[in-house]
Amino acid sequence: MGAVTALEKLGPVVLAFGVGVLLARRKVVPTESSKVFTDYAFLFAVPCFLFGNLYQSDLKALFDWRAISAYAAAAGVAVVAIGALAWTLGVRDPRGVALRIMAAVQVNTAYFGVPVFTMLFGNAAPIFPVLLFQVCVLSLVVISIMELGRPDRAGSPGRRLGMAVAASLMTPIVIACNAGIVLNLLPWQLPAVVLDSFAFVGDSASPVALFALGLHLGGIGLNVRGTTREEMTIIGFKCLVFPLMVFAVCRYGFGVEGDWLNYLVVIAAMPAPQNLFIFAQRYEVSVDMSAALVVKSSVVALLLLPLWTQWVAHST
Repeated sequence: MGAVTALEKLGPVVLAFGVGVLLARRKVVPTESSKVFTDYAFLFAVPCFLFGNLYQSDLKALFDWRAISAYAAAAGVAVVAIGALAWTLGVRDPRGVALRIMAAVQVNTAYFGVPVFTMLFGNAAPIFPVLLFQVCVLSLVVISIMELGRPDRAGSPGRRLGMAVAASLMTPIVIACNAGIVLNLLPWQLPAVVLDSFAFVGDSASPVALFALGLHLGGIGLNVRGTTREEMTIIGFKCLVFPLMVFAVCRYGFGVEGDWLNYLVVIAAMPAPQNLFIFAQRYEVSVDMSAALVVKSSVVALLLLPLWTQWVAHST
């Protein structure tokens, strides 16, 4: 797929995102309403989309364990690298280190990845295994560090950690993914009306999520001149270095080729996850930097995705 073709396929993504920015800038739609759209997407539409697609997917083809293991290995190397870099640059608060790891290694799958994959490849299914790995492994590591680093919470560290882990595993997205997989494996067939209902709601997830992100960006603005050196380093790692690491580890370390190599590199090139800002607010650490990283990495990723798609195609 050439860069021009990829850019054309991203047209609907740019439209939904751009209209959100425009309406917020012109104050036609209040910026504060972005949270309502985000909650709708996160709590309802995205889970419907994930459940319906996982239930109807070929799980054997979807869970390519060599490809997923390769991505996990690359993510592990990236976690160590960012942790060491943050410590070298003087970040001593474990919560600050964990937040920077989250920004540089985790990716915006539900809000950004799903619509982009739908537009580029006509199918967002390859995102699902990475999403589960990210939620059930990477996020748990971040939550563990955050919770154990909070001196203001009552209760033993083990109790705080257990509550945080339970809460993360009970999010609608995780429940939808697990339910879709379990029911896929069972010999039951859900009625067509149920699947059609999930599909109807799920189809709204991509445009609503991108529109909400655009509203958020339009409301807070994009201060390019105020970008700090640390922000540029994290964005550069997230949008350039991490996809290259995934490519190298997957292809040369695990022998992943073809479509899966393309999928994994494009996933790695996604921006910082939107819940980075939520985590920063909840644990009161680097809130302004987190908001800037989500917005700025989203813009950079959107510009680079067509180039990544073309580069991987020519490298395989």
